[in-house]
Amino acid sequence: MSVAPLEWSDLRVFLAIAREGSLGGAGRRLRQSQPTMGRRLRALEEAVGTTLFQRSTSGLSLTDEGELMLRHAEVIEAEAIALARELTGRSGSLEGMLRLTCSDWFGRIMVAPVIAEFTRLNPAVVVEILTDARVYSLARREADLVIRIAGFDEPEVVARKLTTVHYGVYVRRGTWKPVAGDGAGCPLIVMDTAFGAMPDVAWLMRTFPNAHIAVRSNSRDVQAQLCALGVGLAVLPVPLGEATAGIERVALDSDPPSRDNWLGFHRDLRRLPRLRAFADLLVERLSPA
Repeated sequence: MSVAPLEWSDLRVFLAIAREGSLGGAGRRLRQSQPTMGRRLRALEEAVGTTLFQRSTSGLSLTDEGELMLRHAEVIEAEAIALARELTGRSGSLEGMLRLTCSDWFGRIMVAPVIAEFTRLNPAVVVEILTDARVYSLARREADLVIRIAGFDEPEVVARKLTTVHYGVYVRRGTWKPVAGDGAGCPLIVMDTAFGAMPDVAWLMRTFPNAHIAVRSNSRDVQAQLCALGVGLAVLPVPLGEATAGIERVALDSDPPSRDNWLGFHRDLRRLPRLRAFADLLVERLSPA
């Protein structure tokens, strides 16, 4: 392989392609077009003098030389991100970017009012909130703050319990009719199969074992709208259910299990004033008194 120096931007392209397995996915990650990613990959392979990816109909897979580059590129990436975190963590001003990720409904119902308050108090801070289903990495600085229902076990993450969300069973307003004890004939709106192991899904299937699934969705917001349209019965977070027009909560002998929500950020950013200020405001507004 050539010993010519590589640009960090070339390694970012390489890492994105390696992680996504396609030029299209890598382009979306880096916000560049697929043809641009293809040109940059060809230029990189010419620069190093070897093929880094094996092309096939199923996508791109690393060659042996690509695996070698991946190991070194990840070390370089980790060092670059660590440096950026430490430099950012030393900044004493309440200005700059703050990137937060959480679920769709939680962002809309719970976090948006806190962001509105925070930006009024700190107009020089730009808050970016990402609400897709992707798991963002704190270690790779894909997000500064992460809110999720699963706890954090990464040693470099500082975690704080944010709030406990209670769940309820909802139907379209005025349509509830008590169903048989086994739920026969009752249509259900549930999480998609990737989230089928969630506690509320298991509770729902135990409570109505003979009900039938009408629709699956990984979005609680979509589930709430489907419920309002009369598609079926849904287990929803109570804050979302109460904020959704046209549905009502059903009183049953037991309620679905509640879930704790956790806030996490990288320990290198714990002294960053804008992050501390936003995290403190989140905890103050969302944690129970």
